[in-house]
Order: sequence, then C-alpha cells, then structure tokens
Amino acid sequence: MTLEDLQVVLKVAEFRSITAAATSLDMRSATASAAVKRVERALGAELFVRTTRQLRLSGAGEKYLPQCEQALQLLAQARNNILDDQNAVEGELRIAVSSDLGRNRLMPWLDELMAEHPGLSLRVNISDSNIDFYRDSVDMALRYGSPEDAHLHGFKICDVQGVLCATQAYLDQHGTPTHPHELTAHNGLFYQLQGIPHDVWSFTRGDQTFRVSMRGNRSSNDGDLVRRWCVAGQGVAVKSCLDISADLLAGRVVPVLPDYQPRKTELWLICPSRQSITPAMRLIRDRLREHCAGILSELSARGLLPTPAAGSQ
Repeated sequence: MTLEDLQVVLKVAEFRSITAAATSLDMRSATASAAVKRVERALGAELFVRTTRQLRLSGAGEKYLPQCEQALQLLAQARNNILDDQNAVEGELRIAVSSDLGRNRLMPWLDELMAEHPGLSLRVNISDSNIDFYRDSVDMALRYGSPEDAHLHGFKICDVQGVLCATQAYLDQHGTPTHPHELTAHNGLFYQLQGIPHDVWSFTRGDQTFRVSMRGNRSSNDGDLVRRWCVAGQGVAVKSCLDISADLLAGRVVPVLPDYQPRKTELWLICPSRQSITPAMRLIRDRLREHCAGILSELSARGLLPTPAAGSQ
C-alpha cells in the first residue's frame, strides 16, 4: 500500500466508481482496481460494497476514509511547509572565505544581502587553508580553483586573472622590468602554503612560458597581508585581479609586465553536496557572479588586466 494507492481509493470514494476515478487520474481502470485491492488487503477489510450497478462505502470505509483523507492533507501540508522553508532566504549562513577576497570584497556584499533579508545571520570562517566540510562548521566555501573532490558540488563564479603589481613609487626607486627574467633583481612578496612560499612565478606570452625563481624578504600564509605589503611599496607580488582590484582601480598599485600573463585560476562557490544547496546559497552565487563580472569589466575597460601579445620577446 502506497500513498498513490490511498489517493486512488479516495478518488473512487469521491466518484463512487472505479472507472470514473481512473479517468480522473489518467490511468487504466485495471490499475485503479488493483490499487483498491492492495489497500483493502493491507487493512484486512473491504472499503467498498460492490454491486453490478453501483459501488458504495462499507462500514469500514465510512470510518477509515475520512481519517485517511485528513492524513493525506497533513502530509501535503508538511511537504508544502518544507518547500516554503527551502524557498525562504533565511537562517544562518556558515561560509568559509579566503582572507583577502573575503575581507575586502565579499563582506560588503554579504552585508548588503543581509540588509535585504533580515532573517539571515552570518558565521564566517576566514582562512586561506583548504576547508574540510566534515571537520569545519561551514556549509559553503568561496575558493580559488575548481573542486578536486568529486563528491563536492559547486558553482563556478568566474575566471580570475593573476596580476603582477607594485606601487609606482617602488618602480621609480628600483626600476620597471620589461621582461620576466628582470624580476630576479626585484624583491618578491610571497604567499606561502603549508610553510612553503610560492616563489617560482610563471608567465606566458604567446606560445612561450617563462619561469622565474624569485627572491624576497617577506612571505605569509595570509593573502591579505601580501597585498598590504605590496600596497605599502615593499616589493612586487602576483595577486588575483579580484583581490587587488580596489587597489588597481584607485591607483595604489599598477600592473607590471602587462604583456605577460601570470597564472590564471577560477573562483568557485562549493558545498558538500547538492542537497545542501539552499535558496540563500543560490542568491549568494548570483550576487557573486554579478559583482565579479562588474569588477572584471571595469578592470578590462581601464586596461588594468594583462593582454598578452601573439608573439614573444
């Protein structure tokens, strides 16, 4: 006996006819008749008195079917309540974000979102380390790079270009390089992961790739600190164009070697499974795509993104 069988029985009771009930439900009469028999067999009682001319409720049917109808209505209401909850943009947002993008770009966007939806609350995990959804109390993470774990689910937000940058004051003092190999004479500012600084930088121009082993006096596992060092004129750094966008647009730093392409990556919003996707997450995804597209468009229009040429030097 299934919920579908019970729905058939209620239709038969409504129309006092198996044939009419089957027509209403767009099924064969034999299918409807089988459903009625399965319910009666499960209950151990006949719900209908059948004659050659008519069908009417039995005593058991008169007692059982009104309560059955109420139960199905309660189940339908419970399902609707769940759907309503799933469509509501409310509850606690537990999100992990990288230090630089999270602090300087994402937080104002989330503040804006929460002002529009007062039912939201926020718990933020700011770290450049990888997130373990089974260990860390987060529901979603905004991270550079596509998910490597096939069990995770995610949404790509945008492609993200790396930018080699420095302050104009630093370049005036130390000279402006015209080729990646000239960077060895400059002070590199490094992001480090698990204690290992990313001090080998790669650039492409046309079909050529240039790898440069950099030297520098500052490294950190906090991307925001690397950006701050760069803005303070302490050296050159390769940063995500999103992380450094406000500084580029304000002129606090300038692109270096614009004809050479540093590393590229992708920005993803990821979660443990498809079932964990909520209306709030979808809304965050859409806002992220909108805001990031606006930033990338402005950077491109201002000529602040690398534009590698077809040839090479």
